[in-house]
Amino acid sequence: MTLPSVIAAMLMVLTGCVTPALSPVTPKAVYVGPATWRQVDGDIVAASRSAIEQAKTYAHGSMDHWRMRVYQQTEEVFIPWFSSYWTQEWLSAKVSWYALSANGEQDESARRLAAYLLEAYQEKVLRPVAVEIDPDAILNETTAFYAQIILQQLQVISRRYEVPLPQLNGHIQKIPAIRLGPPSARDASLYQVLHSEPLSTLPAYTALIDKIHQSGGDNGIDSTAAAMAPVATRASQRIEAEMAPRGAASVVAGVAGKLAGALISVGVAGVRAVIQANDRPDSEALIRSSLGSTFDKAWLKWVQDPRSGVMAGALHISAQIEGDLTSISDPLVVTRSANVP
Repeated sequence: MTLPSVIAAMLMVLTGCVTPALSPVTPKAVYVGPATWRQVDGDIVAASRSAIEQAKTYAHGSMDHWRMRVYQQTEEVFIPWFSSYWTQEWLSAKVSWYALSANGEQDESARRLAAYLLEAYQEKVLRPVAVEIDPDAILNETTAFYAQIILQQLQVISRRYEVPLPQLNGHIQKIPAIRLGPPSARDASLYQVLHSEPLSTLPAYTALIDKIHQSGGDNGIDSTAAAMAPVATRASQRIEAEMAPRGAASVVAGVAGKLAGALISVGVAGVRAVIQANDRPDSEALIRSSLGSTFDKAWLKWVQDPRSGVMAGALHISAQIEGDLTSISDPLVVTRSANVP
């Protein structure tokens, strides 16, 4: 290569190094008239209504699965544990202690036994099932599912009316989706809800979940406590009725001597084992009936209550969107079919 060509090549390299980088091209804004924006808003409302119906189907299916798992865990783990001879012996010891420390308070043994059984039920049934699924998880998943459907439909709306997506995103930043303030951190726009991943990172959404919980969206503990009351009352009454013969046997054993006393104690224990075995079907039937009835009622509340159920998050956001947009949109547009293609 000749010297002039080398110099020319070096000059070209140096020129390239000092040439400023090209700035990214910003899409040119497209004029969107008021009538078009009204149609866009109408379709957003329709998309929200369609998303609510799909979210209901999702929530119902998830709640059915949760209820099935609770029933299965109750039948396979809790009832066999409760009915076993050694558990009944342990409960008898606890009721005896409760009775001695009750200071004459009526039903104190049953109340304390119910609290113990509730903790056992949480440990053996509710907590293991919650690792897989529970109403609180379904609440969050249903809200996220609702938001995902709307996000997908916004792309359809953008193409339908030839509104660039950046402009549509700017538009939905003005649409309230969560309104719990003050302070302003408890409020969020539709854009924030749709683009927060996961939703739990959005302070306004966290505030919404707290409000739902305060409205009665518990995780089943209160309902289970009510279900345990009749089970504990029956068990306590049976155990207290057995305590008197046990005390009499101890006295007889002391008078009869060590060997005879041991035989008498074994005999009494055998009789008590037979009594417990005979009582087992009735006790198990009571557990199934009481827990089943309570969870059926709780299931209906979680599915149907718009303030504290698994649909509460999606319904709050939908109500904010519709309340804002239907007041400014053309009614003829808003009432179009909710099945947005």
